[in-house]
Amino acid sequence: MFRDTKILILGTFPSLDSFKYDFYYAHKRNQFWKILSEIFDMPIDTNRQKISLLKKQNIGLWDIIKSCQRENSSDTNLKNCILHDIPLLLKEYPNIKTIAFTGLKAEKFYNKKYKNLPIKTIALPSPSPAFASMSYLQKKEIYENNIDIAIHMGSSSHR
Repeated sequence: MFRDTKILILGTFPSLDSFKYDFYYAHKRNQFWKILSEIFDMPIDTNRQKISLLKKQNIGLWDIIKSCQRENSSDTNLKNCILHDIPLLLKEYPNIKTIAFTGLKAEKFYNKKYKNLPIKTIALPSPSPAFASMSYLQKKEIYENNIDIAIHMGSSSHR
């Protein structure tokens, strides 16, 4: 996260590959980095380039879940979830004006506890290859339209 982050992209909880490689969206078939690379026309061959893309576009990454139990990377088996303190995070990073969720599960967890926070929220489709009911191009278009609006408008109103 950077001091000038304007849009916070929240996932549910890191995948096993993300833990293994110590980097967000690390599963080789996850479409997250490819989508951002194409939207912003920036390379993502290394983690350093990915961080550069995030910093240049004022995007921060985090997860709604602080800790949980699970057997694999699927969001369908998350148990005993403890959520991050989103109001505290927003206080520490006051430039964040929009929260975008990478999937319905992240949004569902957020809405259970934080739905009344006065911040704009956006639901994005999961970039996981397991979410195959939407094509890559459809996902990319939704990301592009919503992230561009969030970054450039800087709206602080709730959706």
